[in-house]
Amino acid sequence: MLAGIRDLTGSHELLWAWTVRTVKARYQQSLLGGIWAVLQPAASAIIFSVIFTRFVPIDTHGIPYLVFSYVALVPWTLFSGSVSDMVDSLVGNMNLISKIYFPREVLPFALALARLLDFGIAFVIMILLMLLYRMPIFTVSWLYLPIIIVVQVLFTAGVGLLGAALNVFYRDMRHLFALLLQLWMYASPVIYPVTSVPEQFRMLYFLNPMAGILTAYREVLILQQVPGPYFVATTILAVATFLFGYWFFRRVEPRFADVV
Repeated sequence: MLAGIRDLTGSHELLWAWTVRTVKARYQQSLLGGIWAVLQPAASAIIFSVIFTRFVPIDTHGIPYLVFSYVALVPWTLFSGSVSDMVDSLVGNMNLISKIYFPREVLPFALALARLLDFGIAFVIMILLMLLYRMPIFTVSWLYLPIIIVVQVLFTAGVGLLGAALNVFYRDMRHLFALLLQLWMYASPVIYPVTSVPEQFRMLYFLNPMAGILTAYREVLILQQVPGPYFVATTILAVATFLFGYWFFRRVEPRFADVV
């Protein structure tokens, strides 16, 4: 694993170039460009707001539901979009992998890094939305935001690397992960608060790292609180997922060229 990290560090210019290439291709070949970064979470937040305020009311403890849902949808979109891109990253570049040697993890990592730009754009809109509802921003609790983002990136990378490696050998993995992400969203506090989960089940519930990550975003950004004790377990699980995903990826990497 340490050898892989050294290889990746030595290929930082390639990683950056592929990330820039991915961003340019995504925005130059799309009709709406960067608007897509906002459209997906915003559209979902609006639909959820109508459903869960008028038809099936959800208690958000006084927080406007549009803000409540959007704050979770922005990082969730980063997670789901990154994992989806990473899973298909190797198979989508079969010719390159079979002809040229370079650290293969450059491809999934570059796609994940490109998604961070979308996250940044959507995050700016979130700040504007909070200002619209006259909610405080840039409070002391926001100092924890970089830590939460790093934990999410580590977890996302671990899941994405595992999916990318498996998809090389079993091409239906992309469909399995797409289904998994759909179900995963409802198993995470995106459209409902974590307080909706019975207290006796919350310890089990937080074994889902995205539950802890999304809850931490809400506590830091909306409630002006530091993440609770659950975030320690979330961080440990995220790091463990990254280490396992990267270990598995490097272990099967020599077989990629033969399979693709």
